[in-house]
Amino acid sequence: MFQLKKRSVSLFFTLAMFMPMAFSQSNVIDQVIAVVGDNPILLSDVEFQYQQAMMQGTNFQGDLKCHIFEQLLLQNLLLEQAKLDSIEISENMVISTVDRQINEFVNRAGSREKLEEWLNKPLHQIKREQRVIVRNQMLTQQMQGSITNEVKVTPAEIRAFYRKTSEDSLPMVNAQYEIQQLTLYPKIELEEIERVKGRLREFQRQVNEGRDFATLAVLYSEDQGTAARGGELGFMSRGELVPEFAQVAFNMQEPGRVSKIVESEFGFHIIQFVERQGDRVNVRHILMRPKAKPDAIELTKSKADSIITIVRNGEISFEEAALLFSMDKDTRINGGLMVNPVSQSTKFELQHISPAILRQLEKMEVGEISEPFLMIDERLGKDYYAVIKLKSKTEAHRANLKDDYQLIQSILENKKREEIFNKWIVGKQKETYISISPNWINCKFEFEGWKK
Repeated sequence: MFQLKKRSVSLFFTLAMFMPMAFSQSNVIDQVIAVVGDNPILLSDVEFQYQQAMMQGTNFQGDLKCHIFEQLLLQNLLLEQAKLDSIEISENMVISTVDRQINEFVNRAGSREKLEEWLNKPLHQIKREQRVIVRNQMLTQQMQGSITNEVKVTPAEIRAFYRKTSEDSLPMVNAQYEIQQLTLYPKIELEEIERVKGRLREFQRQVNEGRDFATLAVLYSEDQGTAARGGELGFMSRGELVPEFAQVAFNMQEPGRVSKIVESEFGFHIIQFVERQGDRVNVRHILMRPKAKPDAIELTKSKADSIITIVRNGEISFEEAALLFSMDKDTRINGGLMVNPVSQSTKFELQHISPAILRQLEKMEVGEISEPFLMIDERLGKDYYAVIKLKSKTEAHRANLKDDYQLIQSILENKKREEIFNKWIVGKQKETYISISPNWINCKFEFEGWKK
């Protein structure tokens, strides 16, 4: 959460993000320690974020409270400009973000009651305070983006930047892999699907006869993320749910009512309506996943072996095989080429590759195709057979134009953004009313313009 870098364009605005802790602003004798434009900065704001840093074991060279204080000054400088520019944030986005955070916090704490105990305040107050934090974060991020979003660099500028940058100043690039995959899911027998549906019908009957839905979810739901909370999702917008689930959940009206059986890519669900707030709904669900029989899994392996054989014999290419046979809708139309969800590129560093795939890569050369191996789709909770091809491998090296053009372009763009943003800060300080308490004026600031 803490980005302790000097003069970084990525500012310290995430400091105010909540994490469960036994700290309450009510424990601080509060006072205004600065004013930026019309915005006051409270001592409790600094103390709250300082407490977070201490709990995270942050190691900062210098006065951390002064550093946090300056980041709050910068945040309020941007908030003042956002007000002048009439920048607006969708309240639905704020509420949706806060709800997701609160659900995570409750899950981390174990219950709503424990969360309230940790923070020494009721849940409605936690939500209200978190909405202010999230709204300010979104405003400052959008404002900062509007200041620097026009940055563009030409190929000539990139080449010139690369030539005049010493080799030691260029970053090291870790080994990277491009991987193609072909995935095959075992066929689920109709008998197994009916077995799962029968179990869910039995749960429906039990709830209708008075048994607690949440207890059944804890005991039987296969959604590990919600089972411990009695299957409760927390408030969700329609776009946060898969379409089949959302259609049923948003048509429910009566609290406690249990839905028909719903099929989604995750398996089969029954849903219990809890509450609705505007365009968001809170429901519980029980998820059950039909399982493939051992002979179906073995048959899938045999099919994968047959596909590998025709690819290796040159009858079709791996790309054609992926298009014809792969069941991964995200990669099949792209020749099976995997996309790194972290970087959104086709290149993976070792830490972003699953252990099962990594074990295959360790014994493969570029262009080689693996034998079929069993994988688990953690998102869907399903077993499947995968075949991969190592399309390319780049050894660890110092960044260069040939292999890392986009990286060098990004470095130059960020450098320009930082220069533009720093210049904006200096100018904005001069034209904005800023008053700092005598107790804080002697902080060693990165930007001297705070002192007037």
